[in-house]
Amino acid sequence: MVDYAKLRDPNAEYTMRDLSAETMGITNERGGVRDAEITDVQTTMVDGNYPWILVRVYTDAGVVGTGESYWGGGDDAIIERMKPFLVGENPLDIDRLYEHLVQKMSGEGSVSGKVISAISGIEIALHDVAGKLLDVPAYQLVGGKYRDEVRIYCDLHTENEADPQACAEEGVRVVEDLGYDAIKFDLDVPSGHEKDRANRHLRNPEIDHKVDIVEAVTEAVGDRADVAFDCHWSFTGGSAKRLARALEDYDVWWLEDPVPPENHEVQQKVTDSTTTPIAVGENVYRKFGQLSLLQPQAVDIIAPDLPRVGGMRETRKIADLADMYYIPVAMHNVSSPIGTMASAQVGAAIPNSLAVEYHSYELGWWEDLVEEDDLIEDGRMEIPEEPGLGLTLDLDAVGEHMVEGEELFDEA
Repeated sequence: MVDYAKLRDPNAEYTMRDLSAETMGITNERGGVRDAEITDVQTTMVDGNYPWILVRVYTDAGVVGTGESYWGGGDDAIIERMKPFLVGENPLDIDRLYEHLVQKMSGEGSVSGKVISAISGIEIALHDVAGKLLDVPAYQLVGGKYRDEVRIYCDLHTENEADPQACAEEGVRVVEDLGYDAIKFDLDVPSGHEKDRANRHLRNPEIDHKVDIVEAVTEAVGDRADVAFDCHWSFTGGSAKRLARALEDYDVWWLEDPVPPENHEVQQKVTDSTTTPIAVGENVYRKFGQLSLLQPQAVDIIAPDLPRVGGMRETRKIADLADMYYIPVAMHNVSSPIGTMASAQVGAAIPNSLAVEYHSYELGWWEDLVEEDDLIEDGRMEIPEEPGLGLTLDLDAVGEHMVEGEELFDEA
């Protein structure tokens, strides 16, 4: 394995904006546990319904914090690459360390993508460490509490996602049996009328099929739950406009990601063309990317993914920007309990929190990864008053569900 501590990187070595404690001249003693130093950073990948990347930050105070990066390959190597920039630093300086990593990794792409996702995992773990050192819950570190519990919306699936009746039946089941009052279905599902999968154009029969799904679900659920629909960046601007307008007569909570995420001018035109609420944001990075959606009001709802967008403080900053335009925040989330709780902690601390996504309702052992029980009840996640994130990893469960070839964390 590569020894990243010895890997030469001219950009990291010669950056004029090195924000390390040594370079910044931060030497004052703080007293007691507040003088803790980071001693190690480790990762383990869990084979859930997504490959979840868990991150742990170790300190010389014996306190360990756990975070989570956005799923998929690469983050673990990037985190190993960044470890030399963290060892010896004070874990309480979360904002400085976040910016320090962004600057050190700027030559490797820290404005977006897997680098910022890796930084996000570390940043979440630092909030867990800081909360434990200071004996306060993580929400206190990002502004305090607006609510004791956060609304959770459940992302639903069926064996036949293209069947409107099957979707309607699953929606009713989840609302009645599991207690959710907020749900979401995929709308980028095969209709049988497609002529070309590459050109993003929707033919009228395809739009009619999607309207059938929306009509079946919203009428079956009624006013018992809000219902959103996800398009996964699948359609042209013109097709997205036609689809959104065709849904205006139905009680759609929001239509998510109807066009690809790169061109925000097209996104704005889609949003401006319809009264159907449009939600976007999971594929946009950091506050700068989100601002380009918020400032022109190219969205009705902003949907950042916290373990991808930059972490807890960055999501708080995005929420503040959104609040300037009176736009609510519905956090995209496909995480393990760690990333989900990090999103919920921020959701508790911002005024414009709409909901946090939950994507693992069919995975029977999702909650087994932590020692705490009943994390989500009746469509709500209660915010713990324990220090940090308020969760304790069950290392036996993590070990049982690790991706093949992974190594388990060291004990705290």
